[in-house]
Amino acid sequence: MIDGLRLAFTTLTVLPIRGGRVDRATARVAMSVAPAVGAVLGLVLGGLLGLLREAQAPTLVAAGVTVAAAALLTRGMHLDGLADTIDALGSYRRGDEALAIMKKADIGPFGVAAIAVTMLIQAGALTKVSAGAVVVAWAAGRLAIPIACRRGVPAARPEGLGALVAGTVPVPVAVLGAIVVAGAAVAATPDRPWQGPAAVVAAGAVVVFLVRHSVRRFGGITGDVLGAAVEVATTVALVGLSLG
Repeated sequence: MIDGLRLAFTTLTVLPIRGGRVDRATARVAMSVAPAVGAVLGLVLGGLLGLLREAQAPTLVAAGVTVAAAALLTRGMHLDGLADTIDALGSYRRGDEALAIMKKADIGPFGVAAIAVTMLIQAGALTKVSAGAVVVAWAAGRLAIPIACRRGVPAARPEGLGALVAGTVPVPVAVLGAIVVAGAAVAATPDRPWQGPAAVVAAGAVVVFLVRHSVRRFGGITGDVLGAAVEVATTVALVGLSLG
């Protein structure tokens, strides 16, 4: 359990935590607790957003700084995964040819557009949501990880992060995580108690679709697909929480 928690924070954040054992057993724990790591990130980012608002920073500046901080706190790896995944999907190639595109060091036009649009939408949504909604959105974003790593989802390659984590999370654990995050989302939209859970459900549904499509196109998931799922889920959750 301790090694799994360490792996979760060292993989998903920039926190300088000493690593421990790394195998599929610890990966199962790490991927299962990913929403909790997202909630911790959300607390930090929500606090930053609140401080900037208290300092009377322009609304869009506060939102933009928060989005930038989110990228820094995660080394930008989820955005990198998003770009690589969208480049591969946009190529309309399958299997090894698509995976080769994902492994390239450069980013194509699809990937650049994906990063720009995602960060723009996130910043726009952050101009309206509460600090509590930020916690929910980042937890919902990391809920994508146990959903993508649930049993039955294969890895696209025999090596790499995808091979380590694919299929490690029992389906009931992924479902429980979704229930907990959706339940907590009620507090983020007290005037509309249905809105927070609906945003979490929408984010999860998009992740399920992305994972299925990735399995069809790539043969399974990779670390890049996980990063893409996190960014897409976070964005969908933020949009859902900002409506109304």
